[in-house]
Amino acid sequence: MAGFEGSPSHLPDKSAGAAEAGSTAELSHLSKYGLAGLRRCWMPERGTWSHKYHLDGRPQPNESVPPSDLYYSLNVLLGLSRVPGALAAEPYEVPDLLVALCRGAMLLPVRNGTWGMASWAAAELDLDLPAPLAAKMAGFAKDPSELARWRTQDIGLTLSGACALAARDPSWRPLAGALRDLLMSEFRGRGALFRDSGRGPRRYIATFATQVYAALALYQYGELAEDAAAIQAANACVEKLIAVQGELGEWPWFYSPDTEAVVDRYEVYSVHQHGMAPALLHHAVRHGVPGSRAAVVRGFEWIFGANEMGISMLLPGLQLIYRSQALRGLHARREMRVLRAVASAVTRSGGRAAGAAALRLTEEMRSYEFGWLLWSFGGRTDYPELTNHAQFVAAA
Repeated sequence: MAGFEGSPSHLPDKSAGAAEAGSTAELSHLSKYGLAGLRRCWMPERGTWSHKYHLDGRPQPNESVPPSDLYYSLNVLLGLSRVPGALAAEPYEVPDLLVALCRGAMLLPVRNGTWGMASWAAAELDLDLPAPLAAKMAGFAKDPSELARWRTQDIGLTLSGACALAARDPSWRPLAGALRDLLMSEFRGRGALFRDSGRGPRRYIATFATQVYAALALYQYGELAEDAAAIQAANACVEKLIAVQGELGEWPWFYSPDTEAVVDRYEVYSVHQHGMAPALLHHAVRHGVPGSRAAVVRGFEWIFGANEMGISMLLPGLQLIYRSQALRGLHARREMRVLRAVASAVTRSGGRAAGAAALRLTEEMRSYEFGWLLWSFGGRTDYPELTNHAQFVAAA
């Protein structure tokens, strides 16, 4: 895919607390930071944002993994829908880019949630979903039970996409309803949390990302269809997450979906703190979940330095963000993380804090992280203590 230049269409920002659609109001310092960072992650020769931007000083910091580049780029487009007035100054022709990315999704081995992310981004950008991808989404309505083998995150993303499409075209509502029923019946644990999968070993694991994708999609469906049960399930999930939020505002990574206990808190990911948790919690604030606004602020303050390592996660010179705080050594390896989570679940040790000396920074950033940052805060005016924080102001 080639890089694009030109001026994309300007679209309304539907977020609560956001500046008026098409407004010429000055962007927040947070939004400026995110847009500048995305320009670093942009690969014009490929027409995508990168899978990974390395922060270790190597001469070619952008690393490409084509299926991941594509998915992350769709996530970025979702975020850019929140700052329509800024896009004319950016080096991307958004409508053409959406078409190219959707074409690529039909050719590459992408994750199942890609179709939902593409649908969600297209609808929020007020662009038509390209016909082949629309046919792919429509095909899921023929037998939604076939999707029961998918990961929960992919079901949630597909439901988010279907809800966004249905908000523009009611003919998508049956698909959204079927996905809502599947998510509620096949992927919930014994309590309020969602399992990573309805089948197999991951049925006994619950990650933070899974909770976000599942509960966010249920909020979106509940608001679209006035479905009190969906909103109640999302509220219950959020209430449990807030109850186990870390003392420093961190969102732990692994939970037991049956006991609802934290079984491993590491890694603590920046994107959860600044983007994904707020995306979910903004809905919780609207639905009156106690402590949800405070949880947004505490979680974001972790980025500014109120964390175990006592350091800011921002890199103002690059206008990027360190990906995570992780355990050092072998304990950080994926297989060890899973074993540690299983052991914690058995011993009910609760995923204790490790202390700063046992932690390291993950010296990379993924472009989709800015997609979530802009989706959650781009254009918002109701969190000035975050969107115009002194660290963002200094970076500008």
